Amino acid sequence: MPSVVLSDAGDVPPEHALLTVDMKEYSQLPEAKMAPARADLDSMLATVFAQGGIDDATLLGTVKDRGDGAIFVLPARHAARLIDPLLIHLGQALERREQTRLASAPPIRLRVSVHVGPLAPPDHRGDAANDACRLVDSDAVRQAMAAAVDNGVLLASVVSDTVFSRTVAAGRTSALKEHHFHRAAARVEGKPGFDQTCWLFVPGLVPSVIAPYLAEGSDAMLSGRQHQAAQPRAKDSTSGEGRDGVRQKGKASGKARLVQVGRDYITGPEQS
Repeated sequence: MPSVVLSDAGDVPPEHALLTVDMKEYSQLPEAKMAPARADLDSMLATVFAQGGIDDATLLGTVKDRGDGAIFVLPARHAARLIDPLLIHLGQALERREQTRLASAPPIRLRVSVHVGPLAPPDHRGDAANDACRLVDSDAVRQAMAAAVDNGVLLASVVSDTVFSRTVAAGRTSALKEHHFHRAAARVEGKPGFDQTCWLFVPGLVPSVIAPYLAEGSDAMLSGRQHQAAQPRAKDSTSGEGRDGVRQKGKASGKARLVQVGRDYITGPEQS
C-alpha cells in the first residue's frame, strides 16, 4: 500500500510568481468611468498574457479586490516572462490605447511589481503576496512613476531583487538587460520593517533619467523634474519602436485582486 505524505506546518510552501498592477489615480475618476477603465485594463492584461506565452490564463479566485488593480499568481516558471516580454507588451498596449482613446476616456497609468516567493495553498497566502503589494506601493516605484509621467510614459515597474537575479541577471530575458534597470531601495511609509533592494524599469527611459527622482526630499524631486524639463527626453534601447513596432509606455497601481493564472492551482474563497 503506497504511503500518503501529509502536509506539515513546517513545510515551505511551493513558490509562485506574482505580478501586481495598480492604476494611478483610479479612485479620483468619476464613478461612471471606473468600470470602463477597469474593463480596458483587464482586456489589455489578457492580451499581453497571451503575447507572453501565458495563453491559458484563468481567473480562479479573488482576494482583496479593490477595483483599481490585481495580483496575478502564476507558476514560478513564468517569472522571466512577466518581465520580458510582458512589461514591453504592456507598455505598448497602454500607448496604443492612449493614442486611440476618446477625450472623454481617462488615461490609464500603471505601476507594476514582479516578485516571487512561497505561498500556501489553497488561498495562496504568505509574505510574498504582502511584499508584492508593498513593492508596487513603494516610494521607489512611485518616484519612477513621476519620471514616467513627466516624460509622457504610462508605465513604471519594479522588480524584486530575487526575481531580478533569477531572470535578468541570469540571462533569461532576451530584450531587457541589466542596463535597462535602475537599482533602488523599496520602502513604504508606515512599514518600517520593509526595506528591500529592487530594480526599476520605465519603458523608454534610461536609468539616468529616473535617478534624479529617487533623491530624498521634495526639493530634490523638484530639481530632478526641472532637470528633465531643461533637456530632451533620454531614451534607452527599448524605446522608440518595440518588438511590434510600437513605442513603449505604461503604468500600474496597487489595490489588489489575487488571481491565479494557469491550471496549476486551486481556487480560494473571496476574502474581505
